[in-house]
Amino acid sequence: MVSLLKILPLFITTAFLLALVPGQTVAMILRQAIVGGTKTAYTTLIGTSSALIFWGIGSAIGLSQIFARSHTAYTALKYAGVAFLTFLALQTLWSLRNEFGKFDYEGSAKTGLGPAFRLGLFTNLTNVKAAVFAVAFIPAFVPKEFNLGWGILILSIVQALTSATWYTFLISIIGRATSTLAKPKVRRALTAFSALGILFLAATLLLTSPR
Repeated sequence: MVSLLKILPLFITTAFLLALVPGQTVAMILRQAIVGGTKTAYTTLIGTSSALIFWGIGSAIGLSQIFARSHTAYTALKYAGVAFLTFLALQTLWSLRNEFGKFDYEGSAKTGLGPAFRLGLFTNLTNVKAAVFAVAFIPAFVPKEFNLGWGILILSIVQALTSATWYTFLISIIGRATSTLAKPKVRRALTAFSALGILFLAATLLLTSPR
């Protein structure tokens, strides 16, 4: 347990950087907060956080068995993750041709506890960044002397809490930031930042060593 605690600061920093990168989850939560109100946004946030834990559970159950038998499997998964992230970054850069880039939160909000929660859950269950982080990044952070399955599960909960902390802050200031986020130039800048952030995550994953 001590070995796992030692890597927590670095892991939390990485998870926080992932949450900072604008993408489909950020755009969705902003829309929920601006159109549906803070209560709707917080309910949606519970859904997005739950999805991260579900990804962690799936990763823990599946990868703890696979990686225990094959380092080659981890290497293949790592390069697949790098390829996915690189493609996602290039796709994000390509969207800069549009007025708002990829950072567009226009549309109606899903209000009500059930619909808002399900929207958040589905958004992160279909989020490529969340999937890659769960199955490629998190296992790399688990110390070799610590049980891989439990390590993935614990770190996925830490990631969900870290992500929720940032989004809670974002929701709390949304009223003052609405006019700024309405500007096309701001959203295009956030789209460019998103692409660079995803490329940074891809490079970080590429440099991680197999367990």
